[in-house]
Parts: sequence; structure tokens; C-alpha cells
Amino acid sequence: MNVPFLELKPAYLELKDQFDAAYHRVMDSGWYLLGAEVKAFESEYAEYCGADHCVGVANGLEAIKLALLAADVGPGDEVIVPAHTFIATWLAVSSVGATIVPVEPDPSTLNIDTNRITPVITSRTKAIIPVHLYGQPAQMDPIMEIAAEHDLVVIEDAAQAQGATYKGRRVGSLGHMAAHSFYPGKNLGAFADGGAVTTSDLAIAERVRMLGNYGSRQKYHHEIVGTNSRLGELQAAFLRVRLSVLDQWNGRRREQAAVYTRQLAECANLVLPQPRSDTNPVWHLYVIQTDHRDELQKYLADSGIGTVIHYPIPCHRAGAYQALGFDQFPITENISKRCLSLPIGPHSIGQEMVVNTVIRFQTGNVASV
Repeated sequence: MNVPFLELKPAYLELKDQFDAAYHRVMDSGWYLLGAEVKAFESEYAEYCGADHCVGVANGLEAIKLALLAADVGPGDEVIVPAHTFIATWLAVSSVGATIVPVEPDPSTLNIDTNRITPVITSRTKAIIPVHLYGQPAQMDPIMEIAAEHDLVVIEDAAQAQGATYKGRRVGSLGHMAAHSFYPGKNLGAFADGGAVTTSDLAIAERVRMLGNYGSRQKYHHEIVGTNSRLGELQAAFLRVRLSVLDQWNGRRREQAAVYTRQLAECANLVLPQPRSDTNPVWHLYVIQTDHRDELQKYLADSGIGTVIHYPIPCHRAGAYQALGFDQFPITENISKRCLSLPIGPHSIGQEMVVNTVIRFQTGNVASV
């Protein structure tokens, strides 16, 4: 038996009739952009998140970028971001010409350490982008309090956390804006790239929509300098199908995470995820840490079990950011050397095999190291 890290086709097969019906509905309509499916998805997803507005865009990176532009963030401004995150969070800041200010993670949750934010705020700081990493919500109350005190904009990066809650509220409604990715492997995934911005501020929503539609509200009337970043009708129709089962499929992820947590709890030399009691994660990823990461990954691969390292090269070590000279993030670097993502997902099977293989490695190989 093999356990792949991720398989996408089973999602289609489980809901084949609904996906096929959505496809034919769009194709038969003859309308493929800025139509009824996008409008319906935006309404349904805004309601799901607990926000007043949702604007579909091309992808998650564009969602962060357009949110920053809607907040008038640009050259001369500083944006606080997690040091430990996928590079898209950083790239969005760079794309608007602002300055990246990284903050180390809390070692227990791997999300941005709220105690480290205030010391890096300057007169140039304009925004904070907390990332709900791996599907675990960041500590939004203290972040919003800091933002209010310093008049900052908070943009949630919710790309990995659709459906997760913080103190009973879903991500996507906790900051001034939230950026979402619908990359196929996400908890709420399309069958191509896609993204969205949610907010309860009508002016922000209208500005994001204009920015993503060539700076236009009305065809050929270009009020501001914009770009082309729009969610297509077909992907919106598919997302509506996926949204209808999102809570159910997140429940499957939670069950699998519980198996890992329960059965790996006694393993020495393993650090398991430690979600806070005031959050309800959706387990986009289940990330363990071990000093023997590379050996464990090979052992699992030799046993037919797929794993992924998120993320082997910290953003500040990437070639794109070498010139900035960042060299002071030991927590982030330590995580990058020790983290390993185990298979998890609404159609993932074989958690017992994964657990038994990890335990066998721990009790055998590591014991002799």
C-alpha cells in the first residue's frame, strides 16, 4: 500500500455529477467572465466567512497584492510579515514597492509571534499581514489591538485556512481585509488558480474590484491604474460545489489530525503541532518537527509514504531576497531544517500506516543515533 502526500482526482470523483453539472451550466451559458457564477460564489463565500463582501481575483498572490493596493500601500511604506511563511506573502509586498519587515514565529504555533510585532513598528509601518499558517489561525485579537493603537491595516493571509475559526469566528472576517487562495491543493480548491479578497468595508471591496478589472467599474471608463486579475466563471462554479462540502471535508482533516496527534504523542524526538485552545484549525497541513527530518523523510518514502517539506528555504534565504541582507531569524531557520508535512486531506487514507512507520523509525533508527 502506498500513501501519496496528496491526490486531487478523488475530489472530482466524489462530486463528479455536481462538477459536471457546473461545467455544463457555465459552458451552456456562453458567459465565461464576470457573470452569474462569480457573483453567486462571491455572495456565498462572503456569507461563509462572516464578511460583507467578497471579490474574486486571479490567485492568492494577486489577492494579497490587490488588498495592499486597496489600502494605498506602496513605496516608502513598511509591511510586517511572518518570517516563516510561503514566499507569496513576501512577493505581494515587493510587488507594490513596499518594504518587507519580517517577524519570527511563535515556536509553539509557528504563526507570527505577536509579542515581536510592536518592537519593529516605525513611522513608516502601514500594514500587518498575519498568515493563518497550515490552517491554524493566528492570534488576531492582539494583532488588531496593536493595529488600532498604531493606525495600521491588517490583511489576513487566509490562503491555507478556509473554514478555520478563531474564538468562534471564521478567518476572512477577522482583519480589515483577507486574501484567499483557491489553488487546487487548498482546503477550498478550484481546478486552476483562483483567489479572493473578503472584507466588510464596501469602499475597500469596490477598490479591489476596480483594481482587478483594469481600474474600471464601467467598461472603457478607467478611473485608476489597474490590472487584470479576475476569477473565471468556470472556476467560480466549481468552487460553489466545493464550498458546499467544505465543512464536511475539513471535518475529515480534523479526524486524521486527531489520529496523528493521539498516536504520535509518545514519540520522543518529535514535536507535534500545538494549536491554541481558542482556535479550531482546518489542518491544511499536519507539520511535525524532528532533528532527524531528512532521514525520516527517506524512511517514509522507502515505505511508500509521501511527505513534503514546507518550506525548505526560508524566504529571507531565497535568491529573490538575498540582496536585502536578512540574517537574523534563527527560529525560522530551525523550523526549515526540522519540519516535515505528513499526508492529510479529505481523501487521504493510510494514517495508521503513516503512524506505524514513523513509530518504527523512531523506536529503531533514532534510538540508535
